[in-house]
Amino acid sequence: MQAGQDVRRHFNPVDKGLIELGRALEVLSGVAHAVRPNPAGPPQADEAQLNDTDRRHSAGLMRVNHVGEVCAQALYRGQAYFCRDASTQAVLHAAAQEEVDHLAWCNDRLTQLNSHRSYLNPFWYAGSFALGALAGRAGTASNLGFMAETEAQVEQHLNRHLKALPADDGRSRALVEQMRQDEIAHRHQAEAAGARKLPFPLRCAMKLMSKVMTTTAYRI
Repeated sequence: MQAGQDVRRHFNPVDKGLIELGRALEVLSGVAHAVRPNPAGPPQADEAQLNDTDRRHSAGLMRVNHVGEVCAQALYRGQAYFCRDASTQAVLHAAAQEEVDHLAWCNDRLTQLNSHRSYLNPFWYAGSFALGALAGRAGTASNLGFMAETEAQVEQHLNRHLKALPADDGRSRALVEQMRQDEIAHRHQAEAAGARKLPFPLRCAMKLMSKVMTTTAYRI
């Protein structure tokens, strides 16, 4: 990781912009690959078959989770792009890399459920990158605070999904549980690195934006 960061420091703004454009296209095209094995394991022939209602509900929830990972990629890369502290950049890039696994797992599960990614993903990515850019310019403590608050809210969201998923959908449940554990670890990393708690109005605004995203992504 350190070697990669040293190389990035020597890129000019155009190079960095092209790198970010390439990452955005990779995320939005669905070609990102997980490094870690899928926590649900390979599909099994004897798995419980979901009825149409449960399948659509699981697909809606996993589409929301996929959008969350699209946003996480954009958010953390936007934060890191405008961050001037190397150690904070390392935390953000490490979290973003781990979120790639989540992105790929959710995409695989949507395919297994015969469903689609959100048609609004380019919009979610652009908005999240812009938001990350603002956080990246707010100073190290606030930048990390934004990461910690984001992960705290995602953890709450995943807790709700674990309760809402159909009882027979063990595959989706296994993915969400691993994602939840990773998000908790990311929050702890941000806090240990010096995250500052965000003001209450900003935390409320983040929850409101998240609510709009999750409600829309469930269907579109």
